[in-house]
Amino acid sequence: MKVTRRTVRLELTEPLRISRSTMAARDAVWLRVEHEGERGWGEVVSSVYYGLDAGTIGRLLSEEAAPELARFPDPETSLAALRSGEWHQDVPPAVAAAVESALLDLCGKRAGVPVHRLLGTGAPPSVGTARTIGITSPGRAAAQANRLARDGFTILKVKAGSPDPHDDVERVRAVRAAAPRVRLLLDPNGGWTPRDAERLLPLFADLGVEAVEQPLAPGDPEALARLAERSPLPVVADEDAAGPEDARRLAGRVQGINVKLAKCGGVTAALRIAELLAGSGTDLMLGCLTASTLGISPAVHIADRARWADLDGHLLLARDPWTGIGGADGTVRASRSPGLGVRPAADEPTGAGSRTGTGT
Repeated sequence: MKVTRRTVRLELTEPLRISRSTMAARDAVWLRVEHEGERGWGEVVSSVYYGLDAGTIGRLLSEEAAPELARFPDPETSLAALRSGEWHQDVPPAVAAAVESALLDLCGKRAGVPVHRLLGTGAPPSVGTARTIGITSPGRAAAQANRLARDGFTILKVKAGSPDPHDDVERVRAVRAAAPRVRLLLDPNGGWTPRDAERLLPLFADLGVEAVEQPLAPGDPEALARLAERSPLPVVADEDAAGPEDARRLAGRVQGINVKLAKCGGVTAALRIAELLAGSGTDLMLGCLTASTLGISPAVHIADRARWADLDGHLLLARDPWTGIGGADGTVRASRSPGLGVRPAADEPTGAGSRTGTGT
């Protein structure tokens, strides 16, 4: 197998402010795996929170992933080894997720079936996705909510964690007034203290918020579980639930867990978490980082497993260099085409890239 990579810059339509940072752009590294004339694609996006910049990602793909792929005679064998934990290299979850994405894409194309069929789902998943509204003024948030509701979005996720919690309440109140029929999720990104949460959650419950995501600073999952016991809203763990072991500890103790492929290590790990949560009383949220359609698409192929889908990262971009999952009308859809079912936008060249490893 031949492995190449390419780094691109993903610019957002407008800066996205959350409790701990404001983001206007991020780098993405595209991984391309070729074998016998077919190509499979994956994407890793840079993340300050996860300690990954483009240079680190490129080095890991070159020095760790490419030699490991070269050990196997074909993508099917490599995918089976990766999914069973038999890979020799230990790479960060986001890199593992991109490698698995490229192998799933390639194996699906070689078999002539879409990825969701490889994963055991017959019909292509088609689900409503939440759309994120960042920390902004109530008036701007209301205008965004009104526009998104008219576009077809039925779920909106409002970011919280302002220095003055009153601002969060006013933002949500404005969104509720502007889009009275949408389902509302709230995400402080760990921006509240336990005392803040105890005081604020009843106010948001009165405004019709459906669930709150990671209200407390990560690092104390026991505190999050204690809050979930008495919260008037379902509490969804995000930063405190990275992988299967975190999910096992929190299953049945919080009302939801936000699973992101870049956080847990890919589709296989996400499905393992879904199995752990089944019957526990803890529901699955399927989330994402800001990424292109290529980076979001693997999650869309398993989106029918989730109670909440928050797969709008590609919709925040000024220009998405890939296409194939939709979402602008509030619904993301897996394709019936072989592999991931995504393709470069009409003006996006994908032949360029630096070779990071070869094998047969």
